[in-house]
Amino acid sequence: MRAEEAGTMRLLAAALAPWMIALAVQAMDDAAAETSSREAAMDTRYSKSGYDITPWSAERVAAARARLTPEEDAVAFHAATEPAFCGLYTDTKDAGIYVSVVSGLPLFRSDAKFISTSGWASFFQPFDPAHIVEREDRSHGMMRVEILEARAGAHLGHVFDDGPPPTGRRYCLNSAALRFIPAGAQLPSDSRPVEAQTAYFAGGCFWGVEHAFAAIPGVVDAVSGYMGGHTADPTYEAVCTGETGHAETVRVAFDPVRVSYRDLLAAFFEMHDPTTLDRQGPDVGSQYRSAVFASAPEQEEETRAFIGRLEAAGVHEGRPIVTRVERAGVFYPAEDYHQDYHARHGGACRL
Repeated sequence: MRAEEAGTMRLLAAALAPWMIALAVQAMDDAAAETSSREAAMDTRYSKSGYDITPWSAERVAAARARLTPEEDAVAFHAATEPAFCGLYTDTKDAGIYVSVVSGLPLFRSDAKFISTSGWASFFQPFDPAHIVEREDRSHGMMRVEILEARAGAHLGHVFDDGPPPTGRRYCLNSAALRFIPAGAQLPSDSRPVEAQTAYFAGGCFWGVEHAFAAIPGVVDAVSGYMGGHTADPTYEAVCTGETGHAETVRVAFDPVRVSYRDLLAAFFEMHDPTTLDRQGPDVGSQYRSAVFASAPEQEEETRAFIGRLEAAGVHEGRPIVTRVERAGVFYPAEDYHQDYHARHGGACRL
């Protein structure tokens, strides 16, 4: 960073509210790297199965398209349809997965494939629903539902409601839109899930903490649960007594290419009050304590250093930070009705 830029940032930091000072100082350490990380994460999307399904740029699609055969290009980008019973994968039964011929995104597993009388490769459910985009198709004087893959927007075929149980759907695919990877074969890089890292944070009601982390670009998944106690397989009712020793905790899977652990720490210490012992707002009890459960020695070291910078900057006006920093133990996912609670019901916890 140039000297004049550093001077400007320090003047800006001095003018900020006290609770923002530490973050501004931290940003001065490696502004360029952090800026590029955040810019890369802005529009990132992930599927529940851990894949980056961010729509590709026009340039990246064009580069992938240049590798296609004329037949593949006609299907993927001109919605052409193969002649019935002529596709390479119409009647195949080998074990493996079918990925997009354009982006490599996994689309269907062989165990969801069935032999239909339609003349095209047929599946009753996708690898992950988020990997498939459905849209209305009124071409050729018919009303159909077109299916495309999520990354490159490539045409795959159509989906109909005349398939077998358990879904009753028939995803009708052009073989030219697919590439088959046999079971046991090494997946190419574009067909692999994100190499996510894991972090654990406890900061009061896990509904709100989970919701806040899930909204951060680069977070692959956030799951509510329990950690830090001495009872195996705790229930919500048991944890609420305070006798199991567990804290309401959120497991955060994140893509380190898109968001750093330090970014997550910054968000965590903004979204809750780390100076109240065993309490967040109206929620009182050890299960609502502030804690970071480090999943690696590096996380523990970075967390303690981050807290030290917050205290040195006087962010909380002399009030000590009571956040406990411990090594992660066993994480117990909470009951299903706790997961994605605010996304499903609306509202928000006090954060």
